[in-house]
Amino acid sequence: MKKMKRTIPNFKNEDEEREFWATHSPLDYFDSKKFKKGSFPNLKPSLKSISIRLPEDLLIELKTLANKKDVPYQSLAKMFLAKQIVLERESLGSAFRRRKEKVAA
Repeated sequence: MKKMKRTIPNFKNEDEEREFWATHSPLDYFDSKKFKKGSFPNLKPSLKSISIRLPEDLLIELKTLANKKDVPYQSLAKMFLAKQIVLERESLGSAFRRRKEKVAA
């Protein structure tokens, strides 16, 4: 006997739908046997490559730390940058937001 799948409710907005799917499994609403493999050939990479020149001793320290943490040194550098940007943004507060809004405009 085939199990009936649940009916997806109507949502008032995207936030309501996002909240719903965050707490419900799509497998309860869709038959996985009917899934088709999809591809997205026109997606652009979300990462941008850059070149950065570092003093040799700084690079050695970065690689040493990365080795101790068992992560690639490039990933560790990204983590350090992301953390410092958050700290700087918090310390600048509203001045940072105003500057960011001007750049976006």
